[in-house]
Formats: sequence, C-alpha cells, structure tokens
Amino acid sequence: MTQEIIIAGFGGQGVLSMGKILAYSGLMENKEVSWFPSYGPEQRGGTANVTVILSDTPISSPIVNEYDIAIILNQPSLDKFESHVKPGGILIYDPNGFQHPPTRKDINIYSIEAIDTATLMKNSKAFNMFVLGGLLKVAPMVKLENVMLGLKKSLPERHHGLLPMNEQAIHKGMEIIQEENKIN
Repeated sequence: MTQEIIIAGFGGQGVLSMGKILAYSGLMENKEVSWFPSYGPEQRGGTANVTVILSDTPISSPIVNEYDIAIILNQPSLDKFESHVKPGGILIYDPNGFQHPPTRKDINIYSIEAIDTATLMKNSKAFNMFVLGGLLKVAPMVKLENVMLGLKKSLPERHHGLLPMNEQAIHKGMEIIQEENKIN
C-alpha cells in the first residue's frame, strides 16, 4: 500500500499541520513516511501545500508529480493540482469560496463543508480536523487512535486539552463528507 497525497490551501488553514498529523499517524503504524512541505514567505494568506507519502515499502523520493489523493482548500490550489490527481484517484475539497468546482470525470470527487461546519459549531480552529475526518472516511489509511496520537505529538502540551474537541471534529468530518463524482 502506498498513498501519495497532496494537501493544498492558504496559509493558516492547517494544511501543514494536517500533513504532519498524517505523517505521525503513519509512523505510529510502522509505515514508511515522507512529509514534504512547500509554502511561500507569508504565513497566513499565502499558498501552502504539503506532500505526504505513506507506504508499506521504502519511499524512493518525496517528489511526486501525480497524486492518489488531493485535498484542496482554495481555488488557486484546485487550478494547480486538479490535473495532477491520478485517474481513479480522489479529490476532496471544501466548496466554500470556490468560483468553479472540480470538473474531471475520471476521479472520485468529494466535497466537505468544513468551513461552514466549523463556523456553525464555533470551532474554527479545528477546520482542518473536519477535513481530515472526511479523508479518513473515504480513504481509511491510518487508524483513528493513531491519528489522535499523531495529533497529540504535533500539538504543544499546553493545547492537549483541545484533543477531545479535535476528535469530535474528526468524527463530524466523517459524517459531513459528500460524494459528488464516484467512478468505481
């Protein structure tokens, strides 16, 4: 099993954190892992993306041109990465703020109203956890208990009190993800 994943959006959306949590989760399951972030000089508002590879076999390179899964959180990232999803792959996006949705018919497309749900639940800091929950629902590549261990490892100790709220957001994300185009 090898999963090559791109997570892309604006800085401040938790893109890099989501990738780090996935990477830690893979490590907890003794998988081979690569975490390769890319971001501009701006921390918030600029674009950011991270490539995460989880594999049962050694990873030859962290550089990937086509992805099994793309998590897209803004229009510029959709414009850049939609064409890089392998045929038969998965694209997950939050349609909030998009001028045009994904258009490919040879990939599985899911939408998740994570921003609206986070706002409704007064839990905007856990936006990325709603998205992560949606990912785990459609592609359960790591166990939830290992995601929680990865989250605990990536959060400073002073924020460990937020772990139950984040776990709740992951479960809610599993509930709200919607299939838009299923090819299999």
